[in-house]
Amino acid sequence: MSLSKVAAVIGVGQTDYVGDYARVRAGEKPHNSDGYAVLAFNKALADAGISRDDVDGLIVGPTVAYERIGELLGINPTWGGQRDAMLAVIEACMAIQCGLAKTVACIYGNDQRSAAVQYGGPQAMGGDLFLSYVYHSPWGYTSQGALYAMMFRRFMDATGITEAELGEVAVAQRLHASLTPHAIMRQPITIEDYLASRYICEPLHLFDYCLINDGGVAFIISEAGLAKKIARKPPVLIHGVGRYDLNRGATSLEPRLLDFYRPAQEKCAAQVYDMAGIGPKDMSAVQVYDSFSCHVPFALEGYGYCRSGDVGRFMREDGISLNGKLPVNTAGGHLSETYMQGWAHQVEAVRQVRGECDRHQVPDCRFVHYNSDVAGKAVSIIYGQ
Repeated sequence: MSLSKVAAVIGVGQTDYVGDYARVRAGEKPHNSDGYAVLAFNKALADAGISRDDVDGLIVGPTVAYERIGELLGINPTWGGQRDAMLAVIEACMAIQCGLAKTVACIYGNDQRSAAVQYGGPQAMGGDLFLSYVYHSPWGYTSQGALYAMMFRRFMDATGITEAELGEVAVAQRLHASLTPHAIMRQPITIEDYLASRYICEPLHLFDYCLINDGGVAFIISEAGLAKKIARKPPVLIHGVGRYDLNRGATSLEPRLLDFYRPAQEKCAAQVYDMAGIGPKDMSAVQVYDSFSCHVPFALEGYGYCRSGDVGRFMREDGISLNGKLPVNTAGGHLSETYMQGWAHQVEAVRQVRGECDRHQVPDCRFVHYNSDVAGKAVSIIYGQ
């Protein structure tokens, strides 16, 4: 059975990224991960205009404990569990389609900056969760940055894309962040600024890396018919979802270096476009999981927004800013808005469809395509009116 328009987002919430970033830099610790999650949920509940007792499903991000969040919120769900940002949405839709829940809260909280979580080095996140770190640390590849630097170097050789063309991502997203009050990095930059910035792992510059900050995000998903009755604002429908994983050869980096995740993206694209009944030309904006800027060109080619090998020219000439042909990461993304591991991108997608984004609003926004390809696991969701 198709999941198209089975469910809709009725409420979104987020914490004070800017204020907490400043407080953490000043040596304070405003909240732990659970606290951020609870704050975001309360804001999403208010945005939806419903009460806690209307929620009968609970899915939490992997940074918090499912049972503990349920206890703190006082929710005894008929369906629940722990998922990442993308799969939380798909699982919520599946639970609703199967009649296992009617209104599902998806909640994330992370105190990663104040807790000094390591995302690089041999002990990153405990050392065992990211197998690529463990297998490749003897050769110096002890962070995702090193792995994506090698991946993008290979992409440069294969397509001819330049560092300056990759810089279009950081410049466009910083422009978007400059128009977004809740974004952390709001000072605009130029291509010259980008090229003058130091390398972290060549060819990736400082501006190619995501932020690390504390925060929380929540969104509430309800059965589409019920959503129209109970939501305070117009519901945003989930028109299509897709998923395809590349596991073969993953620890040898084969999916990264030979095809840049392309097979997974193409399979995932076929699923989500077929389910939604629309395609790339119908999208008003695109949100891309961007722990590193190079995710964006990989995704633009993989999901059919430009021809293979043409993404450098596409970003430079057609444009991926609000002033260009295809606005990408319209609040600033992980690079400049906030690093909420893909959760905040979906809040931005919902607000764009609602028309709530003020200075960084995409005109006549009807459909927003969100995609993620972390470690060759491609997931895609289309939000729309």
